[in-house]
Amino acid sequence: MGGHMSKKTPETSSGINFNTDMATELRSYEAACKLDSDLQSFDTTVQARANQVIKTLAVGVEVRSLSFESLKLVTECLLEMDQEVVKVILDCKKDIWKNQELFELVEEYLENSLQTLDFCTTLEQCLKRARDSQLLIFAALQQFEEETELGEKRYTRTLQELKNFKASGDPFTEEFFQMYQSVYNQQILMFEKLLVRQNKLDKKVKQVHTWRKVSSMIFVATVAAVLIFSVVAAAIASPHVAAILAAVSAIPIGSMGKWIDTMLKSYETAVGGHKEVIISMQVGTYVAIKDLESIRVLIDKLEIEIESVLQNVEFAIENDALKVAIEEMKKKLGVFMKNVEDLGVQADTCSRDIIRARTVVLRRIIKLPHN
Repeated sequence: MGGHMSKKTPETSSGINFNTDMATELRSYEAACKLDSDLQSFDTTVQARANQVIKTLAVGVEVRSLSFESLKLVTECLLEMDQEVVKVILDCKKDIWKNQELFELVEEYLENSLQTLDFCTTLEQCLKRARDSQLLIFAALQQFEEETELGEKRYTRTLQELKNFKASGDPFTEEFFQMYQSVYNQQILMFEKLLVRQNKLDKKVKQVHTWRKVSSMIFVATVAAVLIFSVVAAAIASPHVAAILAAVSAIPIGSMGKWIDTMLKSYETAVGGHKEVIISMQVGTYVAIKDLESIRVLIDKLEIEIESVLQNVEFAIENDALKVAIEEMKKKLGVFMKNVEDLGVQADTCSRDIIRARTVVLRRIIKLPHN
């Protein structure tokens, strides 16, 4: 129908003005028909029904009258064409401009990121205690060297530094690990929610293409109706009724196509903006999860080193085997210091990644189009 109708003259015998906008819409519809089998099927159906009605009305035009059966056929044809459109519309559930879920996700994401930053601050405090413990070990080793040079056999100061190290305890408390697990679980849950939301947005993007198809169907069904009304206007004897039908038919249909296209573009832009926000939060959440996992691995390594040093200290204190313990601690001190340094770097990376991700998300939100 698109190809057939677009080749018609711009004005019918009943005075209908097929304006430039309408001609453009028809050409657009014709191009869409070539690419979409559903539109091709719809177009064939509309052509067949419109042709059937026009052929039936042709007899009435010749005698300047219409039979009741002819008018009934016109009515049924228009209703059937509208129903074809309704069927497609009902298949696509309309869900436009509902942003509450998105903003709730944004709020949750920002809150989670703040809690993760709080965790990083707590981690820094733990690392400070670990560095203090590291200094106690270093002090014990220095005291051991000095007392060895002085010939001190009791190593009083060395043992005191080791006791201080033991008394300082584990820099990572039970509350710290509970906080870590809570933050990690929140990030995992956030990522899952974002995946669900992205899937919904992907479906909406597909719906935009379907709505474009629907708008084409509505447009061509309206054009078919206009043609049929023009035949009706020509066939009815009463000049008054004919003038009314012609006036109704002369409404610039092309502007309707423009309005629908504008609405769909607006919707597509909004969905695209929402998707950018979701993807930004997904990336930020994924990076945060990986940073937290790296932190946990480094904490576990550091915990192993701390436990090993503590065992050496206890062995030295309880078994009067200070020289053996000191030699072991010398070997482990370098590893201990490196683990503390690596963990500090990772904690700093995590903080910077979270702040950077928050900035990106907030910028995306600022760029979101108004509904």
